[in-house]
Amino acid sequence: MPELPDITIYLEALERRVVGRLLEKIRMVDAFVLRTALPPIHSLVGKRVTSLRRLGKRILFRFEDGHWLVLHLMIAGRLQWVDGAAKPVARNALAHFGFGRGTLTLTEAGTKHRASLHVVADDAGLAEHDRGGIDVLGSSLEEFHAALKRENHTLKRSLTAPHLFSGIGNSYSDEILHAARLSPVMLTFRLSGEEIERLHLATKEVLKGWTEKLRRKTGADFPTKVTAFLPDMAVHGKFGQSCPVCGTAVQRIRYAENEVNYCPRCQTGGKLLADRSLSRLLKGDWPKTIDEAEEQTGARGDLDHIFGMGPLSRQPSCKGGGGRPPPPEIS
Repeated sequence: MPELPDITIYLEALERRVVGRLLEKIRMVDAFVLRTALPPIHSLVGKRVTSLRRLGKRILFRFEDGHWLVLHLMIAGRLQWVDGAAKPVARNALAHFGFGRGTLTLTEAGTKHRASLHVVADDAGLAEHDRGGIDVLGSSLEEFHAALKRENHTLKRSLTAPHLFSGIGNSYSDEILHAARLSPVMLTFRLSGEEIERLHLATKEVLKGWTEKLRRKTGADFPTKVTAFLPDMAVHGKFGQSCPVCGTAVQRIRYAENEVNYCPRCQTGGKLLADRSLSRLLKGDWPKTIDEAEEQTGARGDLDHIFGMGPLSRQPSCKGGGGRPPPPEIS
């Protein structure tokens, strides 16, 4: 799912292309992506885009009559742009928005169709889409502390909760926790003041750092390869690969449609976090520490090797264990 750095780069690219421009035409390819009937989406045609905003992981287009177009890409939604009168050739297109200087296309891979468009009449209606999470980049340590301690959940769950923190999802939360040297399953109520300060700093540094990396990579072009799996990431999507800090094999917990990636030496004091399905299968043979795992796997620490699974099990995937319920450590 595109997160704060990705949405920021999308906004910057759109700013140069659509702000101040008339929306000349709309072509809906898939009617189900539109989740509102009033105001009708075609009422935006002929109106000028006056500004853009980010709201959590949503992209907001404000029009001169005060209406808003709210775009949520969800997991597989992406944006494509073609200049001038060139015809869009995007696969899996859901909608096309024609501006004077080009066409913006909303696409979505897969068949679940979670991406959405809402047309909102005014600022009051827009407030209904605000999940309430704080803007971490502009937050003070006190604000961050208050949000983190509002509920007692695991760090992974809290960082990705949109009503607590705005714009952080599965991939960057892994990177943040690795940078902060904190376990993804540590409960927020158990954090010390020093750990909260470290997490606050890591959150800002990771989000700012990756935004700048993506900005340099994209340049003046429109973003075309928005993905949760980037080569320079430390742990996210790197199961079985070496941690860039200590060289230990990155481990994971799989649950529902996501997985948590972490370094057991940098983040959990050498402890292996239990994957519910695998640890139940192994029972007493489940290695409790990375040292035990490395003894069993020839110093690789790759737990899937214990089961004789092939290399495909180590490929990055946003999908988890076939609909299995989340392990207790994550909930």
